[in-house]
Amino acid sequence: MVAIREHPRLELNIIATASSILDRYGNVADLIEKDGFSINDRTYTLVEGETPITMAKSTGLGLIELASSFARIEPDLVFTVGDRFETMATTLAAAYMNIPIAHTMGGEVSGTIDESIRHAVTKFAHIHFPASEDAARRIIRLGEDERNVHRVGCPRIDLVRNILVGQKIRDSFVEMNEEGVGSNLRLDKPFIVLSQHPVTTEYGKGEEQILNSLNAIKRTGIQCVVLWPNSDAGSEDISRGIRKFREMNVSAPFRYYKNLTIEKYVRIMDNAACLVGNSSSGIREGAFIGTPVVNIGSRQDSRERGENVIDSIYDTDSIYNSIVKQFNHGKYATNSIYGDGYAGERIANIVSQYGTIDVQKTICY
Repeated sequence: MVAIREHPRLELNIIATASSILDRYGNVADLIEKDGFSINDRTYTLVEGETPITMAKSTGLGLIELASSFARIEPDLVFTVGDRFETMATTLAAAYMNIPIAHTMGGEVSGTIDESIRHAVTKFAHIHFPASEDAARRIIRLGEDERNVHRVGCPRIDLVRNILVGQKIRDSFVEMNEEGVGSNLRLDKPFIVLSQHPVTTEYGKGEEQILNSLNAIKRTGIQCVVLWPNSDAGSEDISRGIRKFREMNVSAPFRYYKNLTIEKYVRIMDNAACLVGNSSSGIREGAFIGTPVVNIGSRQDSRERGENVIDSIYDTDSIYNSIVKQFNHGKYATNSIYGDGYAGERIANIVSQYGTIDVQKTICY
C-alpha cells in the first residue's frame, strides 16, 4: 500500500471489510489509519457464528456490499490478497463488473478450503504477483499467460524488513504487558508464540486441537504469547478452548492477545524461542526472520517452506517434542524463499506500466 500510495502514476483506494473492522478481531482498520492511510469505504459483511454456513453467507454478503463499493469508487484495478473467503467475494464482484483484478500470493499449495479459493481467484485474475518461483510456475501451468505472471516476493516480507531494520518498535515492544490479559511477560526470558486458526475442512475439532497445543506448551514451562484465532468457520471452537484453558490455568505464564500491531508481531517473532500453530506467517515471515516454527496439522499442507519449519500432528506429546527440538536448535539463518523485502516497489512499478487491461480472459497452454 505504501508503494502504491507513493507512486506518481497510481492512486490508492482502500476498502476495509469483514473482520478488519470488528473490535472482537482487533479492528485492523484502526491500525491502518494509524499508519497514515485513509480508508475510502467500510463494508460490514461478517455474519456472526463462525460456522460453515455463516462463512458461506459472509461470502455472499461480501459480494453484495463490495459490488456497491466498487460502483461508488469506480476503480481501474482491484487488488486482492491471498485466499480467504473475503478474497473470493472481492474477486467475484470485480469480475462481474468488468474490473481487472490483480492477485498476490497465488499459485501456492496448502490445506483446507484456502487451496481451492486461491486457485479459483487465479483463474479470475488478470495480473499475478506470486511470492515464490514455484508458485509462479504453478500459475502458468494453470493456463495463465506468463506475460502477466510477475514473481515479486511476498509484500508482507517488506513490512518485516522495514521493522527489523528500524528502531521505532523497540520502545513499544516492551509495553506488551500494557495490552492483553493473563500473566505478565518477562521479555528478557525465552517465550513461545502460539498462533493457531481453525481448519474449515476439520470443522468441530478446533477445541481439542488448540487444547493439545496449549497443554504441550504448558509442559515446557516456557512463557507463552497466545494470539486469538481468525474469523474462519470453527473460530469459536478455538476461542472456547483458549478460554477454558485460561480459566483452569490462571497461574500459567501465558498472556493472551486479541490482536497485535504488525510492528509488535514481527518483533515478538524475531525474539521468540519458537512459534507454534498453523499460521502461514511462520512459514512466510518466519523463514525471513529465522524463527523456529512448529507447524501443526494440515492447514499448511505442502506449502513451500524453509528449514526453520518442522511439522507435528495434533498430539500433545508430538507438539511438545517438536517444541523442545526447535528450542534447542535456536534461530535459523534468513531464507528469502518468499521474497527479499522489496515486493511493494516491484508491484507498483509493474502495475503503473500496464495500459488498458483486457478483461476478457483466454486460457493459455
